[in-house]
Amino acid sequence: MPNRTPPLVIGIAGGTGSGKSTVAKVIIDRVGANHIALLPHDAYYKDLTKLEPAQRAIINFDHPDSLETSLLVEHIKQLKNYQFIELPVYDFKTHTRTPNTIRIEPQPVILVEGILILAEKGLRDLFDVKIYVDTDPDIRFIRRLERDIAERGRTSTSVIHQYMETVRPMHMEFVEPSKRYADVIIPEGGLNTVAMDMLVARIEALLRSQHS
Repeated sequence: MPNRTPPLVIGIAGGTGSGKSTVAKVIIDRVGANHIALLPHDAYYKDLTKLEPAQRAIINFDHPDSLETSLLVEHIKQLKNYQFIELPVYDFKTHTRTPNTIRIEPQPVILVEGILILAEKGLRDLFDVKIYVDTDPDIRFIRRLERDIAERGRTSTSVIHQYMETVRPMHMEFVEPSKRYADVIIPEGGLNTVAMDMLVARIEALLRSQHS
């Protein structure tokens, strides 16, 4: 439908455990889930089915090469053209994609969330609004530790080892430098009510201007 206004595409980046998902949730809750398509970059991890479990465990999952970003770019373009997509479903315990997908319908707002999305020019070029969630490293580490143990079946020793070997170095090399591309930097993420009020108001204003 060539006469339709393109969706508003918002990228939410920041280090692991920074609160990106909380920011996304606040936006969804306040703008309305029926207006938003959410695409987590985490869903696009490459399928490692062909590798032995021991080989999968040593992959650097914090490097851009571990993600099929080209597919995410294609999916965003499809949604912008008002075509539905099939979002991959990734199993973090086995490091493989499941055979299932989630059908995502086109919406006026597309939210893309992930640690590396501002480090990828192909993604940055698609974003109308670029957000970076900035949270202290110790808080981010504690959140990641709790999440990986509770949700991804990891041990504390394995989480700490991965954090020191790949998460922290990749944050310093790719994630932190990508902050310079952000239009908005939100300290403490979704817990920063003043910043969230301003962000939601801006999104709502942009939506009104697009559909007026």
